[in-house]
Amino acid sequence: MTKITVVGSFAVGLTIRTGTMPVFGETLRGSDFNFGPGGKGSNQAVGTARLGAKSSLVTCLGQDHLAAVADDLYKSEGVDGSGIRRTEHKATGAGVIVLNDAGENFIILDMGANDLMDAAFVDDQQERIANSDIVMTVLEIPVEAATRAMELGKRGGARTILNPAPATALPDSLFAHVDYLTPNETELRILMGLSPDDATPTRELAGRLRDRGIGTVIVTMGPGGALVLTDEIDAMVRTPRVDVVDTTGAGDAFNSGLAVALGEGRDLLDAVRFATCCGAHACTKLGVIPSLPSREQADALFDTHWTKEKL
Repeated sequence: MTKITVVGSFAVGLTIRTGTMPVFGETLRGSDFNFGPGGKGSNQAVGTARLGAKSSLVTCLGQDHLAAVADDLYKSEGVDGSGIRRTEHKATGAGVIVLNDAGENFIILDMGANDLMDAAFVDDQQERIANSDIVMTVLEIPVEAATRAMELGKRGGARTILNPAPATALPDSLFAHVDYLTPNETELRILMGLSPDDATPTRELAGRLRDRGIGTVIVTMGPGGALVLTDEIDAMVRTPRVDVVDTTGAGDAFNSGLAVALGEGRDLLDAVRFATCCGAHACTKLGVIPSLPSREQADALFDTHWTKEKL
């Protein structure tokens, strides 16, 4: 069984849908309110566990009622939470997600206790990381902690995945420890110091990013698929077409699928195909945790869209 350690975030998410996005001072009626666990690190730990990996999460929670949401989740999903620390100095992270009728969203986060994670925090989990096949991290935690996770993963012989979300400027010294970088198109531009809507072609920017020392760049492009760049590969992988309800968890599902497939020994393009199926499935339900696919669901979508005749 593939061993995956996610060094990342937990936050409770509060989601509501509205027909139009509000402007300052405006009050709108919404619908489909949902309250539940989130945070990109936590989502990816649950996502990999559902797909059959032995998953561990390293994060920090407050000593409050919201922390119990995490405890219940990991117990029910089979995620190893022994790497979680509790603190009385900050509250458990929380986020507010607003959706429109097209399934698009914006998110406001207070990461709370996650902000207390630093290099020393990650060092306490060195043995766990060293025993992992895959080490994953995100940028909802301090860059210092994410950097240390990649360093220790690489040093221990694991393959390392950085999902740079939310994107911020990063030092090239971090990229030297990243085997797979998985930005979306907006995050790619921010990583390159550009505006999120910069018109430079995505392929060109991904190539420039690889020049900064990253082995593999995989740019997720929503319904446009995923761009895969390595020394040997320059390819687009299409995304299965689904009826979109909520795109919020698609990136986490994609990264979960990628990690599990790579850990199981699938080649890179096949792993990305599997990841696109996981991401597509996550768009078909409201909320992140309910939309993360089981292994059976992911395999079924893969078999439907990636038969040998369609490759």
